[in-house]
Amino acid sequence: MNQALIQPLRATLRLQFHKGFTLDDAVPLVPYFASLGISHVYASPLLSARAGSMHGYDVVDPTTVNPELGGEAALRRLVDALRQQKMGLILDIVSNHMAVGGGDNPWWLDLLEWGRLSPYGEFFDIQWHSPDPLMEGQLLLPFLGSDYGVALQDGTLPLRFDAEHGAFYVEHYDHHFPICPTGYGDLLKPDDQLNAEQTEQLKFLADRFAALSYQTDAHSLAIPLQEELRELASDPAMLHAIQQHISTYDSLTTEGFQNLHNLLERQSYRLASWRTAADDINWRRFFDVNELGGLRVERPAVFEETHAKIFELISEGLVDGLRIDHIDGLADPRGYCRKLRRRVDSLSPQRHLPIYVEKILGEGETLHRDWSVDGTTGYEFMNQLSLLQHDPAGAETLGELWSRHSERPAEFIQEAQLARQQILNGSLAGDFESVAQALLQVARDDVMTRDLTLGAIRRALQELIVHFPVYRTYISPRGRSAEDDVFFQQAMDGARQTLGEADWPVLDCIAGWLGGEPWRKRPVGRQRKILKHACVRFQQLTSPAAAKAVEDTAFYRSAVLLSRNDVGFSTEQFSAPVSDFHDACLQRLEAFPNNLLATATHDHKRGEDTRARLAVLSERSGWYAEQVEHWRNLARELRTDDSSPSAGDELILYQAILGSWPLELRSDDQPALEDYAKRLWQWQQKALREAKLQSSWSAPNDAYEQATEAFLNRLLLSPEGQPLRSALGEAAQAIAAPGALNGLAQTLLRMTVPGVPDLYQGNDFWDFTLVDPDNRRPVDYAARQQALQAPLDLSGLLANWRDGRIKQRLVAHTLNRRAEYAELFRQGTYTALEVLGSEAHRVLAFMRSLEGQRAIVIVPIRCAGLLENSAAPQVDALRWGDTRVKLPFTTPNENLKGLFSNAAVTKNMELEISAALGDFPVNLFIQTIDT
Repeated sequence: MNQALIQPLRATLRLQFHKGFTLDDAVPLVPYFASLGISHVYASPLLSARAGSMHGYDVVDPTTVNPELGGEAALRRLVDALRQQKMGLILDIVSNHMAVGGGDNPWWLDLLEWGRLSPYGEFFDIQWHSPDPLMEGQLLLPFLGSDYGVALQDGTLPLRFDAEHGAFYVEHYDHHFPICPTGYGDLLKPDDQLNAEQTEQLKFLADRFAALSYQTDAHSLAIPLQEELRELASDPAMLHAIQQHISTYDSLTTEGFQNLHNLLERQSYRLASWRTAADDINWRRFFDVNELGGLRVERPAVFEETHAKIFELISEGLVDGLRIDHIDGLADPRGYCRKLRRRVDSLSPQRHLPIYVEKILGEGETLHRDWSVDGTTGYEFMNQLSLLQHDPAGAETLGELWSRHSERPAEFIQEAQLARQQILNGSLAGDFESVAQALLQVARDDVMTRDLTLGAIRRALQELIVHFPVYRTYISPRGRSAEDDVFFQQAMDGARQTLGEADWPVLDCIAGWLGGEPWRKRPVGRQRKILKHACVRFQQLTSPAAAKAVEDTAFYRSAVLLSRNDVGFSTEQFSAPVSDFHDACLQRLEAFPNNLLATATHDHKRGEDTRARLAVLSERSGWYAEQVEHWRNLARELRTDDSSPSAGDELILYQAILGSWPLELRSDDQPALEDYAKRLWQWQQKALREAKLQSSWSAPNDAYEQATEAFLNRLLLSPEGQPLRSALGEAAQAIAAPGALNGLAQTLLRMTVPGVPDLYQGNDFWDFTLVDPDNRRPVDYAARQQALQAPLDLSGLLANWRDGRIKQRLVAHTLNRRAEYAELFRQGTYTALEVLGSEAHRVLAFMRSLEGQRAIVIVPIRCAGLLENSAAPQVDALRWGDTRVKLPFTTPNENLKGLFSNAAVTKNMELEISAALGDFPVNLFIQTIDT
């Protein structure tokens, strides 16, 4: 590949590939992406994932490109198409975990077959030494749909023989549990239909399989034996004899029950109900997902094997950047990133390949600069924009409204802490116990602390994690860094507030062990090893505890305003001043100037324009509170009982409807309403189960869910729901125009502030989606291509703003302007501009400048008050009055080149907003200074 053809990284487009949208499907769209001004396609994971995967994060074979996406040949075709447009490819990779269970991951199956004798025995993050004698040396497999004994009794664990591969395994629906070849001797018994020669052949093979138990290289020796077994099984008589014998392992019979149980007890794994995972799991998962097993990528062999195909693609020039999924799941994120950087640089020495990490930054937290990465994937930018667009005046009214109706706390931090307690005692209880046991070993290793009890350690550890303000720390051999210690001490202060004073000394000991005292000061050997192990396990627990408690629980329980509940958001904050936004931009320019900037991702809880519309409620909180009372009155006759849905779930539903109500939807359009109702129920069922209050994934409350679904359907589809349906539709339309203005403002800001703008698939039109899978629905690219090809008609865009073309033109014009002035936007200085006049508080303005070039960006913020009764997302010029931006120009009376016209004129080094935003709701001006 001619890498010289690739233009510098300027703007990315995230695409979600799956069997319904393959690599070849993207090829004809590349010219359209180029016309938008995109420089790089940013692809979801492309390595071989579980069949039917809609996201690609469940990789089963990292050595090949997913055949469901078209395989490597299709990848090359896509890259060829990108190169024709001088575009690059950024690839999302999964270093933390693989898909396990099932029967499709060869590494996992080999591990199950051979246990620690498998070459993959150390690939997965397994604790082979367990304090539970039943688990010593065995891997817990919590994949059974019932208790183990029940599964045996019901015959749902049949022993099978795979003649094609010469292998035995136990089957449980989609799961395959291999039998170790060292036990094949007992499974190969002749029957009366075999002749003497056949009997001798089978017996000879059985003896050699049995002998594997005494051989150190059993794994390699078994391969030719299994090939021989495969050849023998091609003889129908031999195959019949094998099948006849394994029928004696039929657990529906008394003898077969015992035979099969004895066989399974000799394996390297222990089969168990899925319900045991939370308490007894002895291997690290991705969060609490049993089907995703954690990898030990810090081991050189694992790093090389899992990245071999990625490195091959980079060395061939097919990949131009990497995005690392869930970096906080790794044992040593810093070490991994630095190692990856060195390898990538060596494979592509002529160019810099950016590396981005998916990292959730807490309030006040910054990405560590010594990781050698180019930045994060931009969740924190979503948060900064959201804070900017929320009016602090609405916080009290909305908080009071929520707590009064839902009877739940208005303070999000309380909800998050309650959720953390539940998660640590529930789905992550086994992981929590692992950390507690690790700390107990540290305590027992020192005569000064050996009297500390496991119970006291558990109490202190839980409160420490409950109050942890960030996802994790990054303890090194030198201990906690100064940056990490700030957050650790916040957790310590919180834990002291809720722990009894008798446990404070235990808390202090834990603080010392977890980075307060560098582990390199301990003697090399067991002492240092167990302390390091405890630190790693602790850090790999705080991250999923935060994610499960906040993103997957509290976000669905608290609804002061749903636009402040999203991945990477500091939800305890309701809003922030303009100065905070400017400060964040300056910090980004100085530290990570090529950080990705996202306003939508495949993981977001609400689409970018859904959030932008809901943010308007912060400005109209009094009106919204009145509407809620009215809607609840109208809803009474739609209920089957008073408790379904709960008041909290009812208010959450209303906000979801307000935010996602399609712009063209009429309250009497039955077919459209039916489609909308299906989308909403898919979201609401997930919301109910994630909240874990009335229902859950582990124990669905069918009665409550059915009653809630019936309420939703009556609201949206029945004649008796018409009054409430109309009221909600009218309310959604009342905030649609200011919401769209918010959407245009965040779109322009994403493309002009320091950083690299990322456009999520389809979001060149409006994005009123809900959580996945709603935000991963097919995109109508044909409509988008046709719209962009049409002649520019500003008045038509404004008049028909609901069709989304206005947003598309903003994206295309801005990104193409960015391409024209690439260095200005890539490294130009950032200067906040002073806004003066009566509506100064409703305007954000800044300037980028570099070597005689200037870009001036002006967007309205919190303008619902200026758009009341407006049919379009544009403030009337007269309403801006004397509002103006003060420009740091030395020469007055200069024309500026705007996005769509040159109408704006400076006067006395000031730019009047009425002129700047006269033709379009937001604007970008370029000035080139003659030198």
